[in-house]
Amino acid sequence: MVDVTDKIMKYRDVAYYSGCALEGSANGYDVSTRAVAKSLGLRIKDVTDWNCCGAMEVKNVDPGLQTYLSSRVLSNAVNIDHANVVMAPCNGCYHNLKKAEYDLKNDPKSKETVDRLSAKAGHEAYQAGQAETIHALDWIKAAIGEEGLRKRTKGRLAGLKVANYYGCMYVRPRHIFPEKDKGPGSESTSRPHFMDDLLAAAGAENVDFPLKTACCGGAHTLSDSDTSTKLVLNILQAAEASGADVIATECPTCHSGLEMHQVRAEKRFGKKTRITMLYFTQLLGLALGIGPRRLGIHTNISDSTDLIIDKRLT
Repeated sequence: MVDVTDKIMKYRDVAYYSGCALEGSANGYDVSTRAVAKSLGLRIKDVTDWNCCGAMEVKNVDPGLQTYLSSRVLSNAVNIDHANVVMAPCNGCYHNLKKAEYDLKNDPKSKETVDRLSAKAGHEAYQAGQAETIHALDWIKAAIGEEGLRKRTKGRLAGLKVANYYGCMYVRPRHIFPEKDKGPGSESTSRPHFMDDLLAAAGAENVDFPLKTACCGGAHTLSDSDTSTKLVLNILQAAEASGADVIATECPTCHSGLEMHQVRAEKRFGKKTRITMLYFTQLLGLALGIGPRRLGIHTNISDSTDLIIDKRLT
């Protein structure tokens, strides 16, 4: 059993795999993650020469190639950066790195493909078990914890009602997340709570939100926009019905989808919702006393200016 102190120290320094989205449409997630890390005294180092994890596009065309792309990220983290923990804030990246780990351990064909392509590319092939992949939620939960956040944030999110939205790729498929569902202290795939725990520690009130892990339709945004809009509308309306002031997100695809389809739902179906979206790192950043601009909040599509003023979050 890993000692709690050892685990805290293990996660103080991590290899940071931002992924493609955080360098583009989800820049606010990246900026706020870095700002929160600095404020909390956590050290993150970008994975050297990282590449796309294969996302949904490559995976749907050639699963073996997607496994290789994710394995190359892990290989660079281990063999170039000498890291043993890789932190990915993006649900898609997190999911794909975890899937690559599972495939390399359990599927000889995947291992053969990765070994062959790694040799052709001229770098060391990643071997299952060389690194641990964690999400940004795991990272803050383990390295700082609720008590650490309470001391640092002093309840600054008090009065803010939050609907925590995890999306579907954070918990599915269950078999690639062997560390979850291990009882007290571990994350749950059926009722995830790490984001709830962290924001509650900062003073927020987590509302009873039934669609925490519902799909936002991100994969269908281009092929079937109406379906995606309807799925998002369900989430937005459920959050408003729960009494939430804001939806906290931890996935760039989900966050962008909620924002864009909120606009589309009004234009296409005449359904207006007023709830705003913020990344959980932006909310934690506000609780830590970091200014909205340093957290990239101005880059979000949904305008949270009134919310921040009304709830005195600055």
